[in-house]
Amino acid sequence: MRSSEHTVISCAVTGAIHTPSMSDALPVTPQEITTQALAAAGAGAAVLHLHARDPRDGRPSPAPEVFRQFLAPISAGSNAIVNITTGGSAAMTLDERLAAPREFAPELASLNMGSMNFNFAAAARRVTRWRYEWEEPYLTGSADRIFSNTFAQIETILGELQALGTRFEFECYDIGHLYTLAHFAERGLVRPPYLVQGVFGVLGGIGPELDHVQHMARTADRLFGDDYVFSAFAAGRHQFSVALQAAQLGGHVRVGLEDSLYLRAGQLARSNAEQVEKMVDMLDGLGHVPATPDQTRELLSLKGRDRTHMPGREPGQEKETSQ
Repeated sequence: MRSSEHTVISCAVTGAIHTPSMSDALPVTPQEITTQALAAAGAGAAVLHLHARDPRDGRPSPAPEVFRQFLAPISAGSNAIVNITTGGSAAMTLDERLAAPREFAPELASLNMGSMNFNFAAAARRVTRWRYEWEEPYLTGSADRIFSNTFAQIETILGELQALGTRFEFECYDIGHLYTLAHFAERGLVRPPYLVQGVFGVLGGIGPELDHVQHMARTADRLFGDDYVFSAFAAGRHQFSVALQAAQLGGHVRVGLEDSLYLRAGQLARSNAEQVEKMVDMLDGLGHVPATPDQTRELLSLKGRDRTHMPGREPGQEKETSQ
């Protein structure tokens, strides 16, 4: 993998898996997402991975007008890299999933590298009281829902967003997803450095055992040499152990309430920033220093904020201001 003197911390602020009934800390409204994203950046996150939710009831939303309400203050209040999802939720169409990244042309966007069973129905068994009617059927319905990321869909996303200068966090839920990325690389449809984000512990994907983290990194080494940057995270209780393993391998890490609602066993996290702070402390124990947003931009060859279409920011505005 491509080496770096600093460790990139990504924070996935809200996602599309957990529901409001699971934790009072889960940000739902644009104001809550803004507040928690800025706090996470202040705690050491260089990348903010962002989904949107309907502020009325917290269900996942693809609407650019909802994204706009938190992208503007986040962009104004932080130098962090904004990473907009193209995964959205498995219940959305491809056009819905692409609506926000098409409009805002972010520096970075997530891209899931294969269709899969993505089952989080078991989470419903831990909820004793529901706030909203949509939550329980949404969770239980994941047992009979395919998360569609076909080769044609991936090629569409690559073509449209690369034309805007956006680069990708390639989310790989299994070893085969690395070979899918290699396929598109061999065709010249993506260019290095590739940000390979290993995802562990999702029912339907690779398990969270530490030897799987090593196996994914070794496989990526064979496929991409030093043309890739490795990062990893796990869903649920293995969140920090998998991140720590990735850091020990020389890679990077992701935390956030999208991936786990907990700080440690039996203790819900009070915020995304609390998870970032814990990760910073763990990295410090390894002698690792968190990367700044600009160091991360250089590592990943990102286009810079001045070339995005973030609300409140015209293309070229940042460069003109700094001159």
